[in-house]
Amino acid sequence: MRVVVLGGTSGIGLAIAESCAANGDEVLVTGRDPEKLQAVSEKVAVAEAVDGRSEEDVRDFFARHGRFDHLVLALSGAGGGGALRDLKLDDLRDAFEGKFFPHLLAAQASLDTIAEDGSITFITAVSAQAALPGTAGLAAINGGLERAVPPLAAELAPIRVNAVSPGVIDTPWWSFLPEEQRREQFAAYAEQTPVGRVGRPQDVADAVRYLMGAGFVTGTVLKCEGGLTL
Repeated sequence: MRVVVLGGTSGIGLAIAESCAANGDEVLVTGRDPEKLQAVSEKVAVAEAVDGRSEEDVRDFFARHGRFDHLVLALSGAGGGGALRDLKLDDLRDAFEGKFFPHLLAAQASLDTIAEDGSITFITAVSAQAALPGTAGLAAINGGLERAVPPLAAELAPIRVNAVSPGVIDTPWWSFLPEEQRREQFAAYAEQTPVGRVGRPQDVADAVRYLMGAGFVTGTVLKCEGGLTL
């Protein structure tokens, strides 16, 4: 299989790329950081610089690389979190520009080259389904994407469209917190989950690979959050 992972140079996206490559798939990864792209190209997959916010970049990427089987969208912005009273709307707009619109743009741009029996998988976040204070902005971004999954599955059939909705995953996304505070936060979340730990990037990669191979599953948002929202 030929798999494209947009946003695949670190964290969840990198774990997905590594998992697919280990399975023998041909993997093509995009990102923006030259050092990360170089590291991925040396060890995991073909890697190319693409700005997910740029319509020209994204459409050119798909036009040049031709047919493929599965598209995984792991693009993400860093902002959008925080209490409503203090949330800067410009930051929230930027967060939508970093994730919501790039996901839909890439899905649209892929339609001329994705296989008819292929799949598109969005990586959203469980903030869309939880009620955690300080996550209203994140919930809006990810909730918008998750609500788009069922109608897109109906519209784009037979291409399958799904999403994986991760919970708290130990990735560089959390680097905005000092190390000690991050450990405390993870410990608190671990106590709230039936599985007793926070997630690992490989947990999400396993969920994505399931959806890629599950030919009878479409229009589904698969939670991968250790039971955090139970």
